[in-house]
Amino acid sequence: MVQQISDSELEIMKIVWGNSEEVTLFPYIMDGLAARGKPCQKNTLIVLLSRLMNKGFLGVKKIGRHNEYTTLVSETEYQTAQTKKFMDKIYEGSAKGLVSNLITGDLLADEEYEELKRLLEKGKEKP
Repeated sequence: MVQQISDSELEIMKIVWGNSEEVTLFPYIMDGLAARGKPCQKNTLIVLLSRLMNKGFLGVKKIGRHNEYTTLVSETEYQTAQTKKFMDKIYEGSAKGLVSNLITGDLLADEEYEELKRLLEKGKEKP
């Protein structure tokens, strides 16, 4: 089961997930946080990265004085786990309740609504 992570940890994971390289270096994360308007002190980032490793989100390989971080949980895996947890908590596991609320609550842009309709139709076509 994928654990939940804090908002600060999620910001870090978004940077790591968004990196096109196989490994992510500490300076890349520091720069990414600053670019997102969420600068972080070096020691704070070290603690957050350590927590992410302990929670099984990141792997680390020490190369000399540098750490190379790799993802152990994909963004899709995390999103799916958190969506399921949210659905269970708020909608008692009902995907229909969630989607209905998105539609009736006017929470979807027109393009999102049309895309959702296309996805639902595609799903119906599966054998």
